[in-house]
Amino acid sequence: MLTIKNYTNSILTNISFTLPSNQNLTILGSNGVGKTTLAKVLCGITPSQSITINGLYPSKTFGEQRAKLINYIPPKLEVFDSFITVREFLTLSCLDTHISIKTVLETLAITHLEESSCQTLSSGEAQLVQVAGSWLHGAAYTIFDEPTANLDPQKIQLLFRLFKNPNFLQSKVIITHNLDLAYKLGFDVLYLADKKIAYLGSAKRFFEQKNLDTIYQQSVQKIADTLVVKL
Repeated sequence: MLTIKNYTNSILTNISFTLPSNQNLTILGSNGVGKTTLAKVLCGITPSQSITINGLYPSKTFGEQRAKLINYIPPKLEVFDSFITVREFLTLSCLDTHISIKTVLETLAITHLEESSCQTLSSGEAQLVQVAGSWLHGAAYTIFDEPTANLDPQKIQLLFRLFKNPNFLQSKVIITHNLDLAYKLGFDVLYLADKKIAYLGSAKRFFEQKNLDTIYQQSVQKIADTLVVKL
């Protein structure tokens, strides 16, 4: 179980919630509201004693024990070895022995990138490689920060199906600006506004048109079970 209790910093105020094991969450909010800040606190990059995962403090847990607790997937792939290949990167990610690199590459349709240098990947390709790495990592909780930001429609559809698959990872936290993705995923929603949690609950209630009108000032409309931005 992941628990954050009364966390406050210069960006966030009194953040408290619990995410049980094997449950998923979508985090929404405007640019600069603190979504990535919250993610870094949850995974221990930003030290805090307000967060525990299965009774452990992520920022005070190290090595493989921490790696198995939580994994943060940033918006952009960063590698420190300019010559590292995709296969080498994924080999370093392997903590879950129940799935192979071959299976992951095939499922994400990136087998052709296996021997490519990570430095030469496009932004979309790098995003898929990060998702592949997260799958092989297999942490108890995995936070994806804008996982579809650089992807074409077919790849967004592929990731959507993967995120919906109950056998893909244990607990997933999806940070996104893609409201239609959040709506279709149907995970519980945490919405940040004015430095605090403005909503925490079911996707069904969050995506009611009346609530959308209030939060997004009538800029978002539900049409034929799809969310669109009014232009």
